[in-house]
Amino acid sequence: MGTAMDATNNISLPEPLLAEIQSAARAEHRSVDEVLTDAVKRYVEERSWTNLLNYGAERAKALGIKESDVDRLIAESRAEQRSH
Repeated sequence: MGTAMDATNNISLPEPLLAEIQSAARAEHRSVDEVLTDAVKRYVEERSWTNLLNYGAERAKALGIKESDVDRLIAESRAEQRSH
């Protein structure tokens, strides 16, 4: 962290939340920037997974696939791949 390429940004956080972040950073011997960067990365990854799961659920609904169909469809797909 802290390379010349890093952008400097200002954000506003409620004081109680900032105090918790500072406390966590001290406890982990990390900077507040490192703790916040880690938290934001996790949020972005989780959001990406949530979007993917929502897309999959929408596609399954559009195709009329139910949860009870999944095991059978996987088995059929694997059998088809082995036969090629």
